[in-house]
Amino acid sequence: MRRAAALNLTKWWLLAAMLAALFGAFGWALGGQRAASLFVFCALLAAGAVYAYADRALLGMLGAREYALAEDPLLRSTVDALSARLGVLPPKLYILPDLYPRALATGRGRNGSTIAVSLGLLGALRPAELEAVLAHELAHVRRRDVLVQTSAVLLAVVLVDLSRIGGWFERALLAVLGPVAAAFVHLLLSPRRELAADRVAAALVESTDTLADALLKLDRASDLVSFEASPATEPLYTVNPFAEEGLAALFVTHPPLDKRLRLLRAG
Repeated sequence: MRRAAALNLTKWWLLAAMLAALFGAFGWALGGQRAASLFVFCALLAAGAVYAYADRALLGMLGAREYALAEDPLLRSTVDALSARLGVLPPKLYILPDLYPRALATGRGRNGSTIAVSLGLLGALRPAELEAVLAHELAHVRRRDVLVQTSAVLLAVVLVDLSRIGGWFERALLAVLGPVAAAFVHLLLSPRRELAADRVAAALVESTDTLADALLKLDRASDLVSFEASPATEPLYTVNPFAEEGLAALFVTHPPLDKRLRLLRAG
């Protein structure tokens, strides 16, 4: 997991450097070296802001609110126990106030993260299944997947939302910005991260079947409960909640559920 964490940190710095270089090139074209230096400085400032506040921005976009201990004391105690076993600082907890069962992790890594769960998730899973899903999300925290996921998704959401400024030209603008945003996501996020998080979670809860059952329930929720969000947020969730068609198909970073279940059942 240390190697995975180091790789994710390297990816994040490469993303920041790439964006700074793009801004610098744009500034050079506009006003030479002085403008390029200013643009690079602004890009690095923006990268620092993303590092510090991207998780809060995403949670705000998703309508999450802070968790209150009285809502579900078992949730806090379960997360704390799993965090101690994984060697991570217990994350902040947020609630997504809708009935679609889903969970996600955001933040910077083992020393600063947030896990958000929906009311639907708390009602749909057995305690052991909820523990397995939380273990999966904490595995992303421990591996520092959350650092890259949070930044990549925020960038993708912003690019997709920029298409709205096009007015009647929105569809054409989205046809350009959508693939660009998806390219950033796929460049930084591999489906292997989900398989690795599955392995860590299954070992942590000492049950491959429990996690497999939970993943299957989350996948079947799409047939029972309606769900709406920006397709660019797909990498955040434990299971892909979107139909793989249209714009949503561009952002699919989860491996097929059948593959995940097969690997888990095989032990």
